[in-house]
Amino acid sequence: MIKIKSSKNSLIKEIKSLYRKKERRKLGLFLVEGIKIVEEIVDKNYSIKKIVYTDSIFSNKDGKKLMEKIGSSKKLVNVPENIFKEISDTENPQGILGLASIPLYEIEDLNLDNVKLLLYLDGVQDPGNMGTIIRTADAFNIDGIIIAEGCVDPYNPKVARATMGSIFRVPLYFVDDGVSKIKRLKSEGLKLYSSSLIGSVDIDGLDFKNTIVAIGNESNGVSTEIYNLSDKLIKIPMLGESESLNAGVAASIIMYQSTIGNN
Repeated sequence: MIKIKSSKNSLIKEIKSLYRKKERRKLGLFLVEGIKIVEEIVDKNYSIKKIVYTDSIFSNKDGKKLMEKIGSSKKLVNVPENIFKEISDTENPQGILGLASIPLYEIEDLNLDNVKLLLYLDGVQDPGNMGTIIRTADAFNIDGIIIAEGCVDPYNPKVARATMGSIFRVPLYFVDDGVSKIKRLKSEGLKLYSSSLIGSVDIDGLDFKNTIVAIGNESNGVSTEIYNLSDKLIKIPMLGESESLNAGVAASIIMYQSTIGNN
């Protein structure tokens, strides 16, 4: 364990830089804050560079247990309260955060013959929606999520925290040219369904096997190019007066229907 007492320390500067997407990509690291998610990293032996804590962690029963579990790791870094507040992204910090390695996945490594369902996120920009989608994809064992340009970065600290550890378990595939990637996947046998409110078929009883489901931007929906590639436009039947659901809720219902609802 090492102690840092100055905010000018190189590690503290590195942590602050990880609030920027460009630096996260450059360093291959992202921040995870809070007792539960750090404990999961420790329990599952995920790759982590440093665990930074302040002494207030010992005033929390779960925090104290976590520190006992970590023991005398060389990855531990102790900082005073004022510095931890500088590097924390929460209003009420629990006193611990980790610098975790960004998992690397290549869509070319997917065995498409075994794919049941992939999600394609087309301009999803709300951190809460992204976090919900990743967490639900973990719950229903979705094969992976394709993330197109224009989406919020899932390794944004707010998103990572909202996933409650699921970000380590769900393969995330980043693509620069989503349309070309979808065309290739379709040519190799996958179907494309896009969520839509107009001219759509209900998801009840729909066959989702070997399918990509596109979830669009919160305001504008799925892009025209993806719509035009779709084999079906799908919708969630609703009994009330609300005309639409947010992207996170809609994706969650579709994932449930695809894996459980049709069984």
